[in-house]
Amino acid sequence: MAQPAGEQKQVRREARAGNVLPLRQLEQKVLPMMGGAQYLGPEYDPTVMVYRLKFIREGRVIFVDIDARSGDILRQSR
Repeated sequence: MAQPAGEQKQVRREARAGNVLPLRQLEQKVLPMMGGAQYLGPEYDPTVMVYRLKFIREGRVIFVDIDARSGDILRQSR
């Protein structure tokens, strides 16, 4: 799932400024916890600086919301 170009530019600026953690670092934290789920990709909400990682397992979509500044997992749908 591709992010809109403007969204990508903004998150890159925020990462260079040290305001958010790199996406790859957040993915490395979450992917091992999602045993058996297929990773579909990220979305970024710049208004709240939250990444939403999207997975699918057994036909069910799972969202994991992560604070892009701290790396804390905010919520996970089941």
